[in-house]
Amino acid sequence: MTEALTPEPVESAARKRGWLSFGFAPRFFLALGIGLIWLVPVWWSIRFLPLLLVWDALVLAAWCWDLSRLPAPAKLLARRLWTGPITLARSINAAIEIQQSGNWPLQVFATDELSPALYGVVPQFELVLPAAGKARHEYAIVPRKRGDATLGSLFLRYRSAFAFAERWAVAPLLQTVCVFPDITEANQQALYLIRSRQMDMQKRRRRQPGLGREFESLRDYRTGDDVRDICWSATARRHELVTRTFEAERMQTVWVVIDAGRLLRAEIARPDQPFRLSKLDYSVNAALSLAQVASQYGDRVAALAYGRTIQQAIGAGRGPGQVRLWINALAHVRAETTEANHALAARALLQKQTRRALVVWITDFAETPTVPDVVEYAAQIAKRHLVLFAAVSQPDLAVAAHQVPRTDREMYSGAAALALLQRREVLIRNLRQQGVLAMEVTAGKLTTHLVNEYLAIKDRGML
Repeated sequence: MTEALTPEPVESAARKRGWLSFGFAPRFFLALGIGLIWLVPVWWSIRFLPLLLVWDALVLAAWCWDLSRLPAPAKLLARRLWTGPITLARSINAAIEIQQSGNWPLQVFATDELSPALYGVVPQFELVLPAAGKARHEYAIVPRKRGDATLGSLFLRYRSAFAFAERWAVAPLLQTVCVFPDITEANQQALYLIRSRQMDMQKRRRRQPGLGREFESLRDYRTGDDVRDICWSATARRHELVTRTFEAERMQTVWVVIDAGRLLRAEIARPDQPFRLSKLDYSVNAALSLAQVASQYGDRVAALAYGRTIQQAIGAGRGPGQVRLWINALAHVRAETTEANHALAARALLQKQTRRALVVWITDFAETPTVPDVVEYAAQIAKRHLVLFAAVSQPDLAVAAHQVPRTDREMYSGAAALALLQRREVLIRNLRQQGVLAMEVTAGKLTTHLVNEYLAIKDRGML
């Protein structure tokens, strides 16, 4: 899948930059500066002035000769390549490759025009091109925003080893790339599922109540097996006890509902990155990981991302193609500045899914004195479906509530934060009383908690 998500390489021949595409290199000015030494004898006698003019003429001739050796911009071919898919907050290398057909080695100074969503500062680097050869430079980028990012041209300045003249060129490497959610985390969760399932196979001798009830195979009866699992028809044929083994039900439907309203715009610091990611970024990564795990488990996964309107709606399906569809769709989910329309999302879900399914709702609570709408609609959906409600908490709130105040301002802030935390606990408790599997979790642990809860639901056969 990573190969399919890797952006295509783009290449272009360079062309002149502006109507005047050449200039003077540093050694030209150095040579002119050395010629100023002739001003000393000129000061004593005007007869030395022609020597100064001859020196300047020689320097200008050297510049013209050096300029004639530089290849035309059209003889430079530039390429931009990628070493893998571009994923949020994951380092990825971009490579610039320049090839020339000239007869002299070149020193090239390049500036790649990247979107601020991919690179904090404009990448600038230097290459040494051999005669009729090519050179390559790689630099690491860490994307900061999901979605489409536009890349511009590659600006070049090149000179020979003589360094008297230089040319200016631009290679239009225009390209639009997509920054996907964190695919690496999703793959890691899928590997975790495979390992956990292997461990379950090894522990199959120890029967556990609440496992799935989908028939898997027959085996000899062992001490501790449930008598209700004995297959009496097979026992009669073999004249010894035979028991049925079961596994978690497959082909069930899992809906992931993602709130993209203003509450999910809050940014949370990452210990491994200098920039912050929003709650929505963490939610999208967790949703993709859950889809990967559920698809590996044999379930059908569907998604609904909404703000004031439905941003993305993915029908139920499974397999690698479905996960690829998720990756493309979730990459373009954007946080909105207004409150999300929870009623619209609930109606859309109930219309699209009539049979009982697992609904994983990733959202947060609004700071209102009344019961938030999302709580009421989650309880409404729980009458028909099994709802796993995940409220993404704000770490700064917990820190403010538990720190020892040193000033009046900190005292009032701590009291307000503590009141908000208590109110959130009450809302979570009310949801649980209405049959909703509700939890509040920090953004950094959202993926792990959702995957673990999903596996627990499957093991207990709650659907």
